Amino acid sequence: MRSGTSVSANIIEAKSASSKKDYINFYTHALKSANESKLWISLMKDSAKIDEKVADELLKETTEISNIIGASIITMKKKI
Repeated sequence: MRSGTSVSANIIEAKSASSKKDYINFYTHALKSANESKLWISLMKDSAKIDEKVADELLKETTEISNIIGASIITMKKKI
């Protein structure tokens, strides 16, 4: 729950960043939280704490979010 909600919290926090570097840093933390969320979802799936189909859908969505954030970071770094 924490890592999942941390993704959006860091992106919102980036809006009030004091510099471009700080802005990118918040996105980097969001990406790390998204990747951590994939770990926790996988662990819940492997331990049968969550339905396999639900876990697969969550993993798919979380991977898509990670890819979007990662691409955004790459784009932002090119503009510095």
